Amino acid sequence: MPEEAEENVVVKNPPVYRKKPSIFSRIIGFIGELLITAGLLLGLFVVWQLWWTDIGANRAQAETIQEQTQDWEQSQKIGEPRYDDPPAFEHTDVEGAFLGVMRIPRFGKDYAYSIEEGTGLATVLDTGAFGHYPDTAFPGEIGNFATAAHRQTYGAPMRDVGNLQEGDSIIVQTKDAYLVYKMTDSYIVSPSESDVVLPVPRQPGEEPTERILTITTCHPPFVSNQRWIVHATFDHWVDPSDGIPEELAD
Repeated sequence: MPEEAEENVVVKNPPVYRKKPSIFSRIIGFIGELLITAGLLLGLFVVWQLWWTDIGANRAQAETIQEQTQDWEQSQKIGEPRYDDPPAFEHTDVEGAFLGVMRIPRFGKDYAYSIEEGTGLATVLDTGAFGHYPDTAFPGEIGNFATAAHRQTYGAPMRDVGNLQEGDSIIVQTKDAYLVYKMTDSYIVSPSESDVVLPVPRQPGEEPTERILTITTCHPPFVSNQRWIVHATFDHWVDPSDGIPEELAD
């Protein structure tokens, strides 16, 4: 007789029963996912703050300066320093009005940021501009021409404030003059010490006799709970029709 065919035997694996995660475990997992998402969003915010705002502000600054100064004298020869009274400056109280260009040779020959009326964040400082404190002197006047600028983000025009040295030139370019100030002092104060922008800095009630430039910026970087103050006094001016200050020559 033929051998009987062996029956195929199929062995099934026993069912696996997975234990459902506890409510506590699900909560921990959900919190972990939230933290990862928050970390990614925070990283993107930091990139935007430290990188993209600088790019946007510097691009806007280049466009503003080009547009506002295109009809100004553009001679590149070295002009003769003048020590008489500089041209009178026309006052304005319009927030964001263009006053001139801040040039600090210590920060590079191409360094140039607009100076605009007011110190509003959205309207002036976050565009990368130096903001003029209302009720302080205007460029070239006797008294304290006081300004503010960012040290971090939005162009960070005062990022390298720590590199400034006594005697460095700080030049305010207006339509009618290059006003050359020389740095005399710098120090750190608390934000409440607003006497740094008085007509005679830190001396309430004193009548000014000098032409002073003040720049205020945040300190330290990323914390900004203090203010770094820079003072400069007027030295001379150059008529744009005659040329540019020697400090701006290539």
